[in-house]
Amino acid sequence: MDKLNMMSKDGVQENIEKIKALFPNAVTEVLRDGKPMLAVDFDVLKQEMSSVLIDDKEERYQFTWPDKKKSVLLANTPISATLRPCKEESVDFDNTENLYIEGDNLDVLKLLQETYLGKIKMIYIDPPYNTGNDFVYEDDFTADRVDYLANSGQYDDQGNRLFQNTESNGRFHTDWLNMIYPRLKLAKDLLSDDGVIFISIDDNEQANLKKLCDEVFGEDNFVGKWNWYKSETPPNLSYKIKKNIEYIYAYEKHKDSVKYKGEKKNSPSNDPLTKPQNSIKKLVFPIGTISTKIKDGIIKKGTYGTDKFPNTLLFDLEIRDGRNVSEACFENKFIWTQKTLQENIDSGVKIYLSENLVLSYKRKNYDNEVPPNFISAKQGSTIEESGKRLAELFGASVFDYPKPTELLKYLLRFKDDSDSIILDFFSGSATTAHAVMQLNAEDGGHRKFICVQLPEKTDEQSEAYKAGYKTICEIGKERIRRAGKKIKEENPLTTANLDTGFRVLKLDSSNMKPVYYKPEDYTQDLLSGLEDNIREDRTPMDLLIQVMLELGKPLSAKIEEKVIGGKNVFVVNDDDLIACFDSNITEEVVKQIALMKPLYAVFRDSSMENDSVNTNFEQIFATYSPNTIRKVL
Repeated sequence: MDKLNMMSKDGVQENIEKIKALFPNAVTEVLRDGKPMLAVDFDVLKQEMSSVLIDDKEERYQFTWPDKKKSVLLANTPISATLRPCKEESVDFDNTENLYIEGDNLDVLKLLQETYLGKIKMIYIDPPYNTGNDFVYEDDFTADRVDYLANSGQYDDQGNRLFQNTESNGRFHTDWLNMIYPRLKLAKDLLSDDGVIFISIDDNEQANLKKLCDEVFGEDNFVGKWNWYKSETPPNLSYKIKKNIEYIYAYEKHKDSVKYKGEKKNSPSNDPLTKPQNSIKKLVFPIGTISTKIKDGIIKKGTYGTDKFPNTLLFDLEIRDGRNVSEACFENKFIWTQKTLQENIDSGVKIYLSENLVLSYKRKNYDNEVPPNFISAKQGSTIEESGKRLAELFGASVFDYPKPTELLKYLLRFKDDSDSIILDFFSGSATTAHAVMQLNAEDGGHRKFICVQLPEKTDEQSEAYKAGYKTICEIGKERIRRAGKKIKEENPLTTANLDTGFRVLKLDSSNMKPVYYKPEDYTQDLLSGLEDNIREDRTPMDLLIQVMLELGKPLSAKIEEKVIGGKNVFVVNDDDLIACFDSNITEEVVKQIALMKPLYAVFRDSSMENDSVNTNFEQIFATYSPNTIRKVL
C-alpha cells in the first residue's frame, strides 16, 4: 500500500517536470531535508537557450514590483493544510453540489488544484479595492513588517495576518499586487480550456490589474473591459468628478471565436405594424413572410376593414388553414418604411396577421448578439438597489455595497453552459451564489457554485454585528439560506429540484500530526504519542475530505456511510472511492471492500487487526480487485 502525501500540489516540481521533458540535461537532483528532489541547473539551461538569452542588465519590457519573485514562489509552495466539513452549518449536505469554504483563499486555491484543475467554467472575483481603508491579505513577503504586525494584533480567526494598506506606508501598490498575483496564478490553472475570469476593480489598481493579467493569462487572451454603471448617486468623494463607473476585466484561458451571448430582447408579438399617426401609406410584403394566427377557416380575396381602420386595410391574398401567405400588398399608415420592413425581415422578424386582420410583428431573440462593453443600471442594477434588496432579505443592513445579483446573472449568461461550475474566491456577501441559484430557477440550469471567503470579523458597531453576524462568512451563509428559500417559495412549481443547498468546509491545519523532529528531540513520551499519526480532535469525515482532496475527487461528490463487518465505511461516488478509518480491520472487511471493486481503497496506517491480516491484505485485493489502487494515511 502506498502512503498518501497529504500535501497540496507542488507547483515548482511540476514546472521542473515540464522543463525536464524539453531539456533533460538541465535537470538534476539535490537533497532537501535529506530527501532527493529534482532541481534545475540554470547554467545548463542558459546554454540551451543561449540564442535568446537576456542578460540581467539588458533593458526589456517587463512589469515588476518589490517582492514579485517571492510572490511567484508563494503561489508554487505546497501546504499541508486541509478542509474540514461542517455539517451543522450546511444545507442539504448529503445531496447538494454547491460549496461554501471558509479560510484564506490563497491556501484554499492550493487545496483545490488537484480536484478542480481545468474544471471551472467561470470565475468572478470582487477583490478588496486598494483604497487605503480596506484590509488586504498579508502573505509574509518581508521581515520588516513583523514588528508592525506584532503590535497591531491584526489576525483573523484562522491566525492569518491582515494588513491595512495605506498610501503612507510606501508600499501602496506593492502590497496589493503581492496579494492578488499568486491568487490569479492559481486561479488560471483551475479554469477550463474554454473558461473565463471576470474581475471587478475601481480606478486605483485597474491599470496595474491589466498589466498583471496580461502576464498571468496572456495578452492575447484579453476579452475586454466592461464599464458598469454602478451608482446613480455616488458618494461625493472627489470635488473633481463623481465616480459612477467601476470596471470588470475579462480574460479567457484560451481565447476562441465563440461569441458571448447578450440578454434577450423580445418585443411582444402583438406590437402592431399599423399606426394611424404615421404617414407611410404602402408596404409590399414578399412571398412567405406573413404568417397567420387564424386556426380555422378561409379568408378569401377581397377588401376588408376593421373597426379601428374601416375600409383602409386593402390586400389581395388568400389564407387557408393557417398556412403562409403568398404575395401581399397592404395600404395603411405604417410604423416602418419599405426599407425598414426588408431589414427586419432579413434579420429574422416574423410578421403576423391576426384574426381581426391587423398586422403585427415579433422581433428575433438577441441571444447571439455580442453584448456591449457598457453595463447599464437596467442591465446590471446598482449598488444602491442591491443594498436595498439585501436589507429586505435580512431585515437589516448587514453588508455595505454588495454587488447586484443582476450584474452576476448578466455575466453568467455570456457563457452558454447551464451545467458549469462557478467559482468566487472573494465571496463577500455571497452575491455569486445567489445569482447562480436565481438563474438556475429562471432557465432550468444546473450550475454549481464554489464560494471562498476569509472569516473577517464584522465591526462591533455595525448593524450586521448587532444582528448577530460576527463574521462576513456568517452573512454569506445566511444569505444563501434565505435566498434559496425565497426563490423556492416564489416559484414552487418550477423549483422542486433546484439545488439551493451548500456544503460548508473550513480551512484548518492538516489532520496529520507533525512528526518532523531532530534526533535529540525524541523522548519516550514523544514516541508513544506518535503511535497514531492522526490528530486526536479529527473525525473520520475530516479524514475523508482530505483524502478526496489529494485523490482529486469532487468535494461535492455523493458520500454514503455503510457498516461492513461492524466497521464504518465511506463510499464516494458509487464505489469510486471506499475508505475505512476504523482500527482492527479484519480479513472479512478487507475482502468485502475488495469485492466492491473500487477505483481507490483507503485505510489508516497500521489499522489491520493483526500481522496476519496485514500480510494477506495485498493478496486479497490481488485476488478480488487487482485494479484497485490501495492507499494508507
